[in-house]
Amino acid sequence: MPMPRRHCLATLIALGLLPAAARGVVDVKTRGVVVMLRHAATEPGVGDPAGYRLDDCSSQRQLSAAGRAQARQLGPVLAAQGLKPGRVLSSRWCRCLDTARLAFGEVTPWPALDSFFDQRDKEPAQTAALHAALLALAPGEVQVWVTHMVNIAAVAGANVAMGEAVVLRATRQAGGGVAVQVLARLALP
Repeated sequence: MPMPRRHCLATLIALGLLPAAARGVVDVKTRGVVVMLRHAATEPGVGDPAGYRLDDCSSQRQLSAAGRAQARQLGPVLAAQGLKPGRVLSSRWCRCLDTARLAFGEVTPWPALDSFFDQRDKEPAQTAALHAALLALAPGEVQVWVTHMVNIAAVAGANVAMGEAVVLRATRQAGGGVAVQVLARLALP
């Protein structure tokens, strides 16, 4: 029976095999990259409870104990892959901020990374802001963006589990469009 992708990635990380493979794919010297991470594992649920508020973490879906442990592993896993962030940005949702703080310490909230799960009209402007930031990365720059599945799907066309990330690079296309390349997928056990 084949090993599920998440367990396979976790095994590769634990054995030290994925870091070398990822380093070979992710060359940050010529152009910068973003590690776009979906927040770590949460208590069961989808979205947030009715009436949630950004200024009240108790009104939002929270990280689970497993998610907090998962987040603490993130910094060392990325560093082992040569992806030490110079800047960590996060959605203003508590589960994203908590993931970023547990993983990296310092974090800057950025509304462009906020969930638009229940406000789909915000997607075009947020995605445009994220594309612009990807294009503006300096050679060698590594940023981590902690966000939600809807943003990762909009920017990278990828569906990821909680605690999973994609490493992205963008280029400007003829006619002004943006092409986003997924260089690697990373998951925590």
